[in-house]
Amino acid sequence: MSERRNGFVTGGTWCVDRNKLLEFWPSEDGIARILAVEQRGGGSGCNFAVDIRKLDPTMAVATIGLVGDDEDGRFLIAEADAHGIAREHLAVTAEAPTQYTEAYGSLKTGRRTHLYFQGTAALLTPEHFTGLERMEGRILHLGLPGVHPAMDMPWGETANGWVVVLRQAQAAGFRTSLELVSLGPERIAMLGQPCLPYLDYLIVNDIEIGGLSGEATIRHAGTNLNAVERAVRTVAALGPMEFVVAHFPTGAIAATRDGMLIRQPSLNVPAKEIIAANGAGDAFAAGTLYAVHQGWSVSDALVLGHAAAAASLRGLSTTGAVGTWQECLALARRWGTRESL
Repeated sequence: MSERRNGFVTGGTWCVDRNKLLEFWPSEDGIARILAVEQRGGGSGCNFAVDIRKLDPTMAVATIGLVGDDEDGRFLIAEADAHGIAREHLAVTAEAPTQYTEAYGSLKTGRRTHLYFQGTAALLTPEHFTGLERMEGRILHLGLPGVHPAMDMPWGETANGWVVVLRQAQAAGFRTSLELVSLGPERIAMLGQPCLPYLDYLIVNDIEIGGLSGEATIRHAGTNLNAVERAVRTVAALGPMEFVVAHFPTGAIAATRDGMLIRQPSLNVPAKEIIAANGAGDAFAAGTLYAVHQGWSVSDALVLGHAAAAASLRGLSTTGAVGTWQECLALARRWGTRESL
């Protein structure tokens, strides 16, 4: 049924990102100069939707979320309209101000640090998703567990609200994808594991796959590739997912339902092109799932995922530097990939 549907629906986090590029991230009581400031939409619901529309301006994208009846909420509604995202189910409330994030990027390291104000995120519940059965689209991309307290809580006899929405989406004919946030491993496991039986695709980073699997995927020297490989295999066995992907700065490792394991290096992005890593994970997920939607192989989908992520590194905001899928692949051809994983 889902193969006869087209397009995407994003659900969950819509927030305002107040992006700031610093010379470096200071220690407590320290000081650092702000080099650039840019305000954009943020959060998984916004970022993924905008990225898909930038990869392919003809692709239908709708969204479900909650914003405040305030200046920030109106800013996000304008962002949705500017990118052609259907927002009939982007609800507005006067009960809380719009969620926002102070997003800091370090020019020295390329790393990011996020400080967020919860606001409307605290009010999102499964009831905001009751219109799913009337929506068109093939893939629902949902997030973020750990950011929305009411969604994180048990809902009736169900482990949490995320499971409720994923079940509802599958019953309505959607393929499902869940985006996580890099919390502590116990919290990731508690919120994420109950969702796995109701997912078709899972795309997470090396920290999050470690939390879901119980593997120590991060060591002092960085990502432990062998541990990530074990982790994606472990998580793939916990649900009927078509594939599980873990991405990290040097590449991605995927395990498919039919037992195939794929290691795909990331692009060899010139250091002078990198502004900030904020949004690279969203761009990777968007590129990968766009390719899957279009019928590409998992291997080719990972190539586009890395290309979209690399394109996003050129901008301060989460989505500003992402281009069409053809432009992203042109970057991949120009820059090439890192050495094999």
